[in-house]
Amino acid sequence: CIVTGEYGWTAYMERIMKAQALRNNSMGSFMVSKKTLEINPEHPIISELRKKADKDANDKTVKDLIWLLFETSLLTSGFTLDEPTSFATRIHRMIKLGLSITEDETQDIEVDDLPELEEDAADGEMEQVD
Repeated sequence: CIVTGEYGWTAYMERIMKAQALRNNSMGSFMVSKKTLEINPEHPIISELRKKADKDANDKTVKDLIWLLFETSLLTSGFTLDEPTSFATRIHRMIKLGLSITEDETQDIEVDDLPELEEDAADGEMEQVD
């Protein structure tokens, strides 16, 4: 879970201030609260991540899992991600890992292998609803 400092903005207030049209960018830097990730060191996920990180500190999968843990904690606590595309890239890598898809296999898929879209008899007209 992500907690914020006592005197900083809450997640809701950060979203409001980011959405302000006439906001001052320098104002946001000093009022944004320090975020702290609170973890339970006895949780099975944390203990397993610790074991894997101790085995190989440069393992990209472990780093991705740790970042995913942090970013999902941000999202569940109500904050927004600074880089949602990197979050999505990590999610895709984890899905590929879970499905045992290698990078070579993803590059072998060609557009010609995809089935054709089915055409409706109405030639693209919208369905009329009464």
